[in-house]
Amino acid sequence: MPIQVNLDVMLARRKVKSKDLAAHIGITEANLSLLKSGKVKGVRFETLAKICAYLDCQPGDILEFLPDEDD
Repeated sequence: MPIQVNLDVMLARRKVKSKDLAAHIGITEANLSLLKSGKVKGVRFETLAKICAYLDCQPGDILEFLPDEDD
């Protein structure tokens, strides 16, 4: 998939634990783990907004477009 999730990078930069972020935004740690690994097909804008507010970042800091080599 050409969208890469860099949430783990932002968590490390902000020195925030996944557990704390999950609790703050109201999702399970398991769902946050799936999001971090990029194994989800989508994310709600509301969830993305909560993540960005908590980590003081922009959506582009978390999501990155990497075109396939075939494109």
